[in-house]
Amino acid sequence: MGHLSPSHRVAAGLSVPPGLNQPFAAAQAAWRFYANPAAGLPRLAGPLHECARATAPGACDAHALVVLDWCPLHYGSHASKADRVALAHSKDLGYELLTALVVSDRDGSPLAPVCLELRAADGVHTTRAPRPAEAPSSLDGLAAVMGHAAGVLEGSGRTPVFVIDREADSVGHYRAWDAAGHRFLVRADDGRKVLHGGVARELGGVADGLRAAGAFAPSRGVEFKGRPARQYVAETRVVLHRPARTHRVDRRTGRAKHRNVPGPPLPLRLVVSEVRDERTGAVLARWLLLTNLPGEGEGAVPAATVALWYYWRWRIESYHKLLKGAGQQAECWQQETAAALARRLAIASMAAVVVWRLARDAGPEAAEFRGVLVRLSGRQMKRTKQSRGFTEPALLAGLGVLLPMLVLLETHTPRQLRRLADAALPGLLRADSG
Repeated sequence: MGHLSPSHRVAAGLSVPPGLNQPFAAAQAAWRFYANPAAGLPRLAGPLHECARATAPGACDAHALVVLDWCPLHYGSHASKADRVALAHSKDLGYELLTALVVSDRDGSPLAPVCLELRAADGVHTTRAPRPAEAPSSLDGLAAVMGHAAGVLEGSGRTPVFVIDREADSVGHYRAWDAAGHRFLVRADDGRKVLHGGVARELGGVADGLRAAGAFAPSRGVEFKGRPARQYVAETRVVLHRPARTHRVDRRTGRAKHRNVPGPPLPLRLVVSEVRDERTGAVLARWLLLTNLPGEGEGAVPAATVALWYYWRWRIESYHKLLKGAGQQAECWQQETAAALARRLAIASMAAVVVWRLARDAGPEAAEFRGVLVRLSGRQMKRTKQSRGFTEPALLAGLGVLLPMLVLLETHTPRQLRRLADAALPGLLRADSG
């Protein structure tokens, strides 16, 4: 309940409902809870897992998209956090958060995170295990996260498809994930060398050839940076034939080690998505997508759908926004260890799940309720044909006003509140208002 309310940088502590007589004691109890080693991360993640399993059958068609992404949590000025690690550079201290977020394959709506991992100096604090695990390289750790997410979704009847940005463009990991039976969709680099038609070429050159051959077909209208655009899609088959090249840092010397690791050729689909200006036809963005999803036969996923699924990858950015900038202000939290911070992240994620469920509820009462919350939030919404009339941060802000108000109305009637306001602030409320 305390996290169903936005925080501010100057007051990033837990919001306490007005029904509690001793707010400071409640805040201290929350602080002790986050620091309690008995509150294990796997147990705290249990409600998130149940939500993903319960909502996936109704929200997804045949697949459940699992978006994997890393997000830095910067705590450069928090000297009390002794287990921080270096992020972008030696003076940029904080923690690295890896999230596996389940997203609907039907409309891209986020459902629930099924794994949270926080990298700190003492290891990786993960909802997969009760104790910190050894910190592997970022990509080496994905196999365990994929297996865990697949296990969580096993009872939902939906096949997980792991959607990852360009950080995961790695030949060795493609081969390992495919051998483990995982379906993946990864944005690749233009310079990736592949076999195309029996000839070794860079992916960027393959994409240029598809455009020269007129292979692109219009897919759908989209919005790009606030202006109308259209998405075009083309597809071909490529083979990853080159050895994988590892990049590991020797812990004793601190030097990087490189090694070529040969492996079997891996045939993949290359789906090229271009976003073009609606008026001029100029290419605004291009994505080169590699996937092992079937393109033909039973369970085939069309190229246009593959491109759409990657477009929905940005949903995880809205989750990080709820955590960091437009909701929970996670980078201002005062917990002094990564273990305590990870527990609070799990609780804050539950608040995000509540907001997402309200956002995708198609019932008339939910639509009216969202309008009420937007009014309570005091925020202005875009008025366009494509706009929903609300945002998740606005719903969170509205809940932060409504829930304490409902608790307060259990002890004070509207007439009593008006009398107190008139006595303390005469003339503030008109006689005919409310």
